[in-house]
Amino acid sequence: MEQILDEAEFLFSKHGLHGVTLKDVAKRASVHHTLLNYYFNDKKSLFDAVFARRAVVTSERRMRALDEYEAECGGKPTVEGALRAFLDTDLDLYIEGGESWKNYAALGAQVANTPEWGAELMDEHFDPVVLRLIGLLKRSLPDCSEENIFWGYHFVTGALMLTLARTGRIDKLSGGRCKSDDFIAVKKRMASFMAAGFLGICGQK
Repeated sequence: MEQILDEAEFLFSKHGLHGVTLKDVAKRASVHHTLLNYYFNDKKSLFDAVFARRAVVTSERRMRALDEYEAECGGKPTVEGALRAFLDTDLDLYIEGGESWKNYAALGAQVANTPEWGAELMDEHFDPVVLRLIGLLKRSLPDCSEENIFWGYHFVTGALMLTLARTGRIDKLSGGRCKSDDFIAVKKRMASFMAAGFLGICGQK
């Protein structure tokens, strides 16, 4: 089963839900396609299983990191501290987890940008940890409006999803100075950059 999910994840990350068939997955996994029909009702149920497998890992890790950060900060969270617990913990998975986790990252970027059915998956797997982050951000910016807190998160997740997609565009624009798969470089910069954005829209220096 793990082999099937691994190969399906690879194919879906490269071609999307509609660019892959169950026979494609079976061929890549070196199993008969009837085996996939036995375990999965259709291609979408296979896709959902692939997505859920790692979604639970990243959600639980980030929730734990946010809990630990709240305990460590003594009830006085900062914007950057909360963002680092949320972003850096996730980026570490893609840095340390090898190509399979990077494939999942690309898959997540696809799901996040597919409103027809992707929003439902994102809601199901990530709403609790996102709202946990929002709660810390509200406490770190008590005078900031809820609208600005949520818009700030919207911009954060947009940048994160573009990063996870690894489109290669920044490679070309920067003449090779930046690499779209250099998650270490992203980790060094993203939380600080986004924290400044929150402070900017909330009217704080």
